[in-house]
Amino acid sequence: MLSPCPSSPNCVSTQATDESHTIAPFRYTKARAEAKEALKTMLTTLPRTKLVDEDECYLHYEFTSLLLRFVDDVEFLFDETTKTIHFRSASRIGHSDLGVNRRRMEQVRALLGGKL
Repeated sequence: MLSPCPSSPNCVSTQATDESHTIAPFRYTKARAEAKEALKTMLTTLPRTKLVDEDECYLHYEFTSLLLRFVDDVEFLFDETTKTIHFRSASRIGHSDLGVNRRRMEQVRALLGGKL
């Protein structure tokens, strides 16, 4: 399980149960290792993105904003049983992110297209 989102509106998670924080997970059809590599490859194309932790079914990235250098943490959890990638994207500081985390994850979804 990923950590729950705080009550502030600067986080989205596929495991959240409230409407303001929930977002649909990614689905994959390839083997988990292939899907994970496809996701990692796509994320390297995004600016100011850094992989900070990884294991067989988990990825943790930091995304840094251009102007003020705010850091957002994005975690991915691969569930092989359901072929689902759960994720959580959250700002480290502040209250509102003006929808940045949700837009980022929808951008990742669009960039992945049928690659998983």
